[in-house]
Amino acid sequence: MPINVWILVAAQALAMCTAPFIVFIGSIHGRLLAPSPEWATLPVGLVVVGTVLAIKPATWLMERLGRKPVMLLGTLAGVVSGLFGALAAWSASFPFLCAAAVVGGTGLAVVHQYRFAAMESVAPEMAGSAAARVLLGGLVAAWLGPEIALLGGGGQAEHPFMGGWLALSAVQVVAMVVLVFGYRASGERVREALGEGGRPMSDILRQPVIWAAISSAAIGYALMSFIMTATPLSMTEVADHPLEDAKWVIQIHIMAMYLPSLISGWFIRVVGIPRMMGLGLLAYLGCVALAFSGISFHHYLFALILLGVGWNFLFVGGTTLLPQGYRDEERFRVQGLNDLMVFGSQATAALSAGAVLAAFDWNGLLLIAIPFLVLHGVLMAVWLMSRPQNRGRHPA
Repeated sequence: MPINVWILVAAQALAMCTAPFIVFIGSIHGRLLAPSPEWATLPVGLVVVGTVLAIKPATWLMERLGRKPVMLLGTLAGVVSGLFGALAAWSASFPFLCAAAVVGGTGLAVVHQYRFAAMESVAPEMAGSAAARVLLGGLVAAWLGPEIALLGGGGQAEHPFMGGWLALSAVQVVAMVVLVFGYRASGERVREALGEGGRPMSDILRQPVIWAAISSAAIGYALMSFIMTATPLSMTEVADHPLEDAKWVIQIHIMAMYLPSLISGWFIRVVGIPRMMGLGLLAYLGCVALAFSGISFHHYLFALILLGVGWNFLFVGGTTLLPQGYRDEERFRVQGLNDLMVFGSQATAALSAGAVLAAFDWNGLLLIAIPFLVLHGVLMAVWLMSRPQNRGRHPA
């Protein structure tokens, strides 16, 4: 792997900390500052809202300025997020906390583009490995984010979590330094004229390969978030497991999401994208079947392990497949649309999981996942039947 990929792994490990940081303490800090308990989880939801709103502007700027300047803007947004959070803690202001979440989500929209930058730093046959390597940074971030949240006394300090928010800003500064001195953008191709943007989006979207790629990442991410978000509630409120058990299940699930990235790039080269995505679908079906069959600790644990592995295979597979549907001059528009659908779907799933669980119980929530898996299977089948007409990596 070229040095650019490893620089992006390191930058992702640092810049991605915003997500687990706010997921871990956002609702706790929100409960301390919110005008009423019903608003306590709003900061966590606003992170995803900020991500969705910033995806198109981020890719638009990357198309015109190049990836590196926008990556640096993304880390700057992470710094500002931490400062807003510290100000919220200092002044006991819930609006500042919400602002920190939205700005943090803006920075994360840029971080999610790192995987595409890594793919463009290697030969096409290594694209899957490059994307998978960058995702490994998320494993470090998943551990580091909650750790720095408790610096300075955590919720027991005079100004609860202020030290953690300032630490988040410091981590984002380190990510910025890594990108400034490590990332090399000399091979980037920025569109030079507005008339060179490639085909109309309607023509691009007529290709089955685009829908197979987008549905793999979007459905995989949405269903993972849907089931994962509901799992702690189901374990503690439905199955009467202690909170410590739910914590272990989620932590091991996150490990299962990212650890396959050690081999998923190699796995793509050995078995191919279709089989990898097919195995991802089977892992999701196994997750649903296992979770549906019982509510013991081990039912939840092994179901969430399968969920993590299935997410990795579908997300990496879809990300690797996407470039087969666009030309170089079209990549920013298509990547932006892809991430808008992926993280828009994730936001919808995460925000609706609690209500669905309350209305339909755990088994009903699991059954809702099946039609979406079938939909992705159908889109994959349509793509595979159209493959003889695909003449190359960048279609004519």
